Amino acid sequence: MRPKKPSESRTVMTDMVLPSETNPLNNLFGGELLARMDRAASIAARRHSRRITVTASVNHVAFNRSVPLGSVVTVEAAVSRAFRTSMEIFIDVWMEDRFTGERAKANEAIYTFVAVDDTGIPTEVPPLEPETDQEKERFAAALRRKQLSLVLAGKMKPSDASELKALFTS
Repeated sequence: MRPKKPSESRTVMTDMVLPSETNPLNNLFGGELLARMDRAASIAARRHSRRITVTASVNHVAFNRSVPLGSVVTVEAAVSRAFRTSMEIFIDVWMEDRFTGERAKANEAIYTFVAVDDTGIPTEVPPLEPETDQEKERFAAALRRKQLSLVLAGKMKPSDASELKALFTS
């Protein structure tokens, strides 16, 4: 399979925060933001794999800033690493201030998707070839996150987690 670049999966979704999507403080519901991130990540995973993709896990979500009513929200997602059948998707959420137009990072998340065939059986995905410094950093960190997840789930022995060991023995 031909390796793909993160830019080939890049997905950008922009929308406005409406009153029905806010909590009593007039900020975007966290669940609404999670749904937006899941949709963007799903599109990015499908662009990379050209397969049906399903959410396998939400590995990390950081709600760093509240997103007020009327704000313009942009969700940017791209594959940060591809494994055999799974893909890690890194998501950045940007907020545009409704009064000043200033754009600031509000949140970020990391999702894992699995590519499946028409019967739901996991299928192989193309490898990823990072280009920029940020893509290379996210690519390297993805293997550490995967190994940590496997160790915590009891699917990998800590002694086999070479990337994690390197953090503590270098």
